[in-house]
Amino acid sequence: MNFTSALLAVEELSRIDPSVSIMVDIHNTLTNNAVRFWGSPELQAKWLPRLATDTVSSFALSEAGSGSDAFAMTTTATPSNDGSYYTINGEKLWISNAREAGVFLLFANAKPADGYRGITAFMVDATTEGITVGKTESKLGLRASSTCPVMFEDVRVEASDILGTVGEGYKYCIQILNEGRIGIGAQQVGIAKGCLDVAMPYLMERKQFGRFIGQFQGMQHQYAQIATELHGAELMVYNAARMKEQGLPFVKEASMAKLYASQVAEKAASKSIEWLGGIGFTRDLLAEKFFRDCKVGSIYEGTSNMQLSTIAKIMQSETSSSGYKK
Repeated sequence: MNFTSALLAVEELSRIDPSVSIMVDIHNTLTNNAVRFWGSPELQAKWLPRLATDTVSSFALSEAGSGSDAFAMTTTATPSNDGSYYTINGEKLWISNAREAGVFLLFANAKPADGYRGITAFMVDATTEGITVGKTESKLGLRASSTCPVMFEDVRVEASDILGTVGEGYKYCIQILNEGRIGIGAQQVGIAKGCLDVAMPYLMERKQFGRFIGQFQGMQHQYAQIATELHGAELMVYNAARMKEQGLPFVKEASMAKLYASQVAEKAASKSIEWLGGIGFTRDLLAEKFFRDCKVGSIYEGTSNMQLSTIAKIMQSETSSSGYKK
């Protein structure tokens, strides 16, 4: 399955339950890709068969003091005297899939004196002694997806469990999250489509003043506008995926896709509740769930403000005295 195929799966799952889609997205676009790209042959042989069959993964990056500033992490990985193993200490927050995870793709600093250049990635078996998964957060949305703090206290990890090279974890993190943002865009597109799946049949079935409410021009203009914006978001997501698969620079396009798709999902979810009227405000239909589930799209895997900053920074690099290159 290529990257675009994985996104299509995420999108379709999101039309029904975005909680399931985020598990699939994290598992595939983050963990599986990281192991495929940078894992040693031994690490790939150890984890890829399990990741493809019976093991859910979790991406352990965020901490209390390192959210958007991810590289401000304080979790440490101290090497043994002979370098054969590392001892990990620290606490991660907002970790998706933590409750079900069989393995954590963990980022810790193995050389704190080197700052972010000491950040190293580890594949850590969730059954390793010293790991404690904390209380599941009670969230606004994505309530079927576990989000928990994870504590690491004197957790011993073999040097062979390092993903890639010591001190290169920050590079892997940047690259994999750039891809992950396209996955979140696909999720948000799926949520917006799910909103239309719920609302559009209702508009063509419910009558007021002798007409289907979807036939009133004021309503027609609203759902036509949402459909147009949704189409634009979908094109942005899959164009970013195309560029990624062709080996082209795609960071700006990935940020644009995530930014815009999350905005469209929020708008579609809000409008669908309005179109459904009173029943849209109840839990009898999925509209209110989509309304709650979509909000995190502007927060996780890089906030909307961070996406805008990324886009602007790249635009500056694309601008010269002769004009704008793109």
